[in-house]
Amino acid sequence: MSNTVSTPSVVILAASGQSLPCNLAEIEALADVSITDAAGLPAALPGAQVLFLWDFFSSALADAWPYADSLEWIHVAAAGVDAMLFEELRCSPVLLTNAHGIFDRPIAEFVLASVLAHDKQLHLSKRLQQDSVWQHRELTGTYGSSALVVGTGGIGRATARLLRAVGLSVRGAGRSAREDDPHFGTVIPSAELAEHAGWADHVVLAAPLTDQTRDLVDDAVLAAMKPSAHLVNVGRGALVDEDALLRALRTGSIAAASLDVFREEPLPASHPFWGMENVHLSAHMSGDIAGWRDTLARQFAANLLRFTAGESLAGVVDKQRGYVSSSS
Repeated sequence: MSNTVSTPSVVILAASGQSLPCNLAEIEALADVSITDAAGLPAALPGAQVLFLWDFFSSALADAWPYADSLEWIHVAAAGVDAMLFEELRCSPVLLTNAHGIFDRPIAEFVLASVLAHDKQLHLSKRLQQDSVWQHRELTGTYGSSALVVGTGGIGRATARLLRAVGLSVRGAGRSAREDDPHFGTVIPSAELAEHAGWADHVVLAAPLTDQTRDLVDDAVLAAMKPSAHLVNVGRGALVDEDALLRALRTGSIAAASLDVFREEPLPASHPFWGMENVHLSAHMSGDIAGWRDTLARQFAANLLRFTAGESLAGVVDKQRGYVSSSS
């Protein structure tokens, strides 16, 4: 970008009843702002230069795309952008940015907590407490164990740094192999995950959802993992073939899974995961620490300042690959 934009037209897409950005007054001082829900998006888009997807799970833009006659930039208040990467957007010149960097450390902390909870049997201890059962057990040492982190972007790198800090051996899985990565050391190709999954005590999924990563963890990968292995998914539910995972957990092919994301969310009450002792669930919240929405709002305002000044935007997504290329 090179030309300044004096007063851009910005549409904020918010879900019905959703609280609005905390810094709305600051955004309105920089732009002509209109706020709409999904139903009103087609009427709001004509003439708009910027779309702020505050309702970051909405897929309404695909249907409203014919009305986006002046759109230059879309910002998604989330790390994952798979929900809105339809073909017309991919092929357009419209810039797409995301919440790059906001969730890296919080999700890494969640992964570490999941690893420790598994090794120290904290879930079982809580259940035994509720049943008033005193049961001494021997636990698993975390120091010296191994983790294979699938996804070498910002979240994967923050996870690798934190796991290494407590004494785990860490490797990464990404688009291409290398031996000198500053955070992972060894990176293996994700396409060869089944060949390397048996090395790890913990397999952590932190990759974006793309055509290449959909159903990445399948029967072959799960069969290659250690019977004592622990799967952690903080990426996207569709990274995992859930039927294959159910089979692996029921037969003891792997020991346990800590899952923050699912193919269908909210997870249906009838899903078998709910009743399984070796599955630990959370409601897609691994990165959502107190104040996270305010941080997202401030990130957009900072990028809007860059936009109005004609400067390059931060966190630009490679629309063909589905993530910020500079972090991969």
